[in-house]
Amino acid sequence: MDQKTPQKIDIDWTACQGHGLCAELLPDHITLDEWGYPLVDGAPIPPRTLKRARRAASDCPVLALKLTPRATP
Repeated sequence: MDQKTPQKIDIDWTACQGHGLCAELLPDHITLDEWGYPLVDGAPIPPRTLKRARRAASDCPVLALKLTPRATP
């Protein structure tokens, strides 16, 4: 995927088990609710953060995070 294409974080809610690792790896974009499940801010991932976002997606124990192209208006 092109580094210049805006990316966003999607969560597969059927897979997510609330481990919280994503919030530790990407605290600028993901926080946890009171049950430990991720809350994504919805902002596009800036290019300087893409490497950490990819790591958060690949390190998720149940692979519930995915980076997808963000539609531009």
